[in-house]
Amino acid sequence: MVGPLGQRFDGAVTEQTEPSGASALRTPGEGDGPPGGGGRAPRDRAFFGHPLGLFTLFGTELWERFSYYGMRAILLFYLTDTVADGGLGLDSTLGTAMVAAYGTGVYLLSVVGGWLADRVIGARRSVLYGGVVIAAGHVALTVPTAAASYLGIVLVALGTGLLKPNVSSMVGELYTREDTRRDSAFSIFYMGINIGSLAAPLLVGLARSIGGYHAGFAVAAVGMGIALVSFVLGRRLLAGAGEVAPNPLTAADRPAVTRTVLAIVVGVLVALAVAWAVSGGFGATTIVDALSYLALAAPVATLWVMFRSPKVTDHERSRLRAYVPLFVAATLFWMIFEQAASTLAAYAEDRTDLEVLGRTLSPEVFQSINPALIILLAPLFAWLWVKLDDRPPTAVKFAIGLTFAALSFVFLAVASAAFADTKSPPWVLGLVYLIQTVGELCLSPVGLAATTLLAPKAFRGQAMALWFLAPAAGNAITAQLVQVTEGVSDTAYFGGIGLVALVCAGAMFAVAPWVTRHIRAGAESDAEAALQH
Repeated sequence: MVGPLGQRFDGAVTEQTEPSGASALRTPGEGDGPPGGGGRAPRDRAFFGHPLGLFTLFGTELWERFSYYGMRAILLFYLTDTVADGGLGLDSTLGTAMVAAYGTGVYLLSVVGGWLADRVIGARRSVLYGGVVIAAGHVALTVPTAAASYLGIVLVALGTGLLKPNVSSMVGELYTREDTRRDSAFSIFYMGINIGSLAAPLLVGLARSIGGYHAGFAVAAVGMGIALVSFVLGRRLLAGAGEVAPNPLTAADRPAVTRTVLAIVVGVLVALAVAWAVSGGFGATTIVDALSYLALAAPVATLWVMFRSPKVTDHERSRLRAYVPLFVAATLFWMIFEQAASTLAAYAEDRTDLEVLGRTLSPEVFQSINPALIILLAPLFAWLWVKLDDRPPTAVKFAIGLTFAALSFVFLAVASAAFADTKSPPWVLGLVYLIQTVGELCLSPVGLAATTLLAPKAFRGQAMALWFLAPAAGNAITAQLVQVTEGVSDTAYFGGIGLVALVCAGAMFAVAPWVTRHIRAGAESDAEAALQH
């Protein structure tokens, strides 16, 4: 599934000049061509006109995404299935909330992973260590005990946080800033992600149907093993990309880092204490709620620090205000979109007729629809934006993207009511994913560009962390919603969320001219500053 973690290819969009990942935690373009040799092989065209290092990263990412989306495709079913049938026996509400909280954790940890790569260990080691941790997590999930399963889920989240934001940044380091092949390289790279994401639910679902959940997790583990082998054997092809931390810590940085770490620890403890007090005990729900509180508080704290900083000028503060509605729209979009592995997976299993032409579909197969549609539609959207001269403006694209996401849930609510006494035909979920994919192709490609464009200069290096917090907060909202709406009908749940999101999309359309003026004013101000220098 596409997401802000170095998304699958969603069109050659001129606004997005840097991939999401560790390099995007720096000022875009900073760190290209490191001393280790990355970005210094302009004559290397052995892989479709690109350096062979791209082949290494293409294979690594393809199989890592295969393992991630394969594991995620069956996670909800495993958590909520009965112990007799090989599951953990959690009630559906807690299981759905846990899957959403898992997504929250991955995005929060990706901020940490990007920072570690930039300041401490470099992108290559971050990817390698993350891959080892992910592989260990998948292996743990093949062990048929609850303790091993929970350990595996935690390890996969930790490893993904280390690996995912940094493998994309290494692609950028294969090229100089002037190399015209960069956009094409990311198109090829993201297509590998699509392939892995498309194949994973199908093959892991097949393994689950034959040998049970742990057989499915074993297939995901094999995928991660192939990713690691590909990465290790291809190291010599990377020309030094990711070998060094581009902005290493110095002695002068240690007091600030210590304060930040202490603040994070205190925040975690406070979130746990509040969740404990709310739930009246300590258990899985406490962890889910604590993660939710952290994910919702983090963007508020980040924006508050930016607004209050003396390094931020009045002009930059004005542009930052314009970013707030974009961030809210992105949060709501990801809140809906990320439910593919939670509420939509449950709808596929419980409310969808899986009999098609005499054959029974596995519910996992629906999670392959989005990557298949991305492969088909991304070139069309890339051509469309070029023909429209990159119009409409960013704020309108955000509003359109959120509108499509909202309409997908409104449609599902109507379909749920229409098929209240029976199961929905498979095309219902198929159409939901189609509507969401169209929205994704409107909003996702421009999200990072908007973040880096509107962030104050003193915080531009941290802009990617803020972008990661939108899907983290979106997953957190889902984790809370599924708990407070326990027992309500599918029609009420999807309809309520869809209508609220639709109202917010209308508000986004209303403020779009104001946001656009601030974006253009900022671009003109940057151009004037560049001329003065």
